[in-house]
Amino acid sequence: MTIRALGESERVATAASPFFERFAGVCAILAGVGSVLYSLSFLVVQSAALSALFLLLGGLLALPVLSAVYQYVAQTQAAFARWAFLLSVTGALGGLIHGGYDLANALHPPASIAAQAGLPDAVDPRGLLVFGIAGLGLFLIAWLIGQHRRFPRSLSYPGYITALLLIGLYLGRLLILDPASPLIALPALLSGFVLNPLWYIWLGIVLVRG
Repeated sequence: MTIRALGESERVATAASPFFERFAGVCAILAGVGSVLYSLSFLVVQSAALSALFLLLGGLLALPVLSAVYQYVAQTQAAFARWAFLLSVTGALGGLIHGGYDLANALHPPASIAAQAGLPDAVDPRGLLVFGIAGLGLFLIAWLIGQHRRFPRSLSYPGYITALLLIGLYLGRLLILDPASPLIALPALLSGFVLNPLWYIWLGIVLVRG
């Protein structure tokens, strides 16, 4: 077998199966819808239990999506793809754990929860994983998607903007803290209601179509 044939067989072996790709596409669409529901429950309804639940589900749904995308982008930029995958999975797991922690506290508030309300979360302080690390991973994924013919190049643009908004959200929560500040509220509204759902649902449609 020639070197070229070996390379082609390796690329075929690393491609996601059609069933898993469609499954990841459905998860991406659900993650986009969940982003809107999370923003509604956190910013409008202000329900701690609902926002925690949707944050948990968002992290869980993102995992198969990241796996499906990684199978493609690793074919062109393997080292950058691994880096992006590690950052993004860390962010998704951070959202899952952070949501699970908040949900547990919302359902059964501990006696000292009021005293700890202003303290940063020990696992995800001020959204370091959910916003900061996830934003860095998304920026790299958007760049890698733009280089692979499997995905439309234009799909990378909302990914770039969403990533920058997520990183800005983390810096705002770290330095400003006041959620009413426009530097926090505006990125939260744009990413939660518009760009994050747009990117996930668009990516989901691309994956479902196969």
